[in-house]
Formats: sequence, C-alpha cells, structure tokens
Amino acid sequence: QVQLVESGGGLVQPGGSLRLSCAASGSTFSSYDMSWYRQAPGKERELVATIASVGGSINYADSGKGRFTMSRDNAKKSVYLQMNSLKPEDTAVYYCNAVRFLGSIMRQYWGQGTQVTVSS
Repeated sequence: QVQLVESGGGLVQPGGSLRLSCAASGSTFSSYDMSWYRQAPGKERELVATIASVGGSINYADSGKGRFTMSRDNAKKSVYLQMNSLKPEDTAVYYCNAVRFLGSIMRQYWGQGTQVTVSS
C-alpha cells in the first residue's frame, strides 16, 4: 500500500513558477514508476511527466517540455515537479501517481491532487 500526498499548488501569475511535491508512504517507493497527471475543468486527466523506477529516465508530455522538470528523491520517498513559465492553460488539479507491476498485476495509487491556478 502506498499513500501519496501532494503539496505546492497555488495561484501564480502567467510566467511564474511553482514546485509541486509528492510525498509517499510505504517501504517500496523506489520500485514505483512515478508520474504527474493533471486535469483541467471539463477535460480528461492527462499525463504530464513520468520518471522510471529503474534508471530514472524521464518522459514529458509535449505540453510541459522545456518548461517542466520532474525529479525524484528515493531517500525522501518524494517526487517533484518544477514548473516554470507557467501559462493559463496549465491551470488544473495536479495528481501524483505511482505504478508498479508485480508480474502481470499492476499496483496503482493516486494522490488527492493539488490545485494550480495560473491567472493574472
């Protein structure tokens, strides 16, 4: 079982920055692929970035490439999303996600989300 708690959201002006954090519980954090998703009002939840458990490779959705940076600290059982040059279209609830495969069984967990609002 993994519990995820996001923090760091808030109101920021266009062009500003925010750093989201996701703190995980559980002893097997390093075994999980971690992702950030977001969901804007009236839209489906979309992937923002993923960082692999093995090797630490990171993949970004086109929406955040060049502006967002994801990182993880296994010792702190945390992942982060540094968001720069924020735009109004980045406004959404941002969710932390943890996925691990045990053979053919997928374990997936979600945080409760943190609101990011980009507005002047």
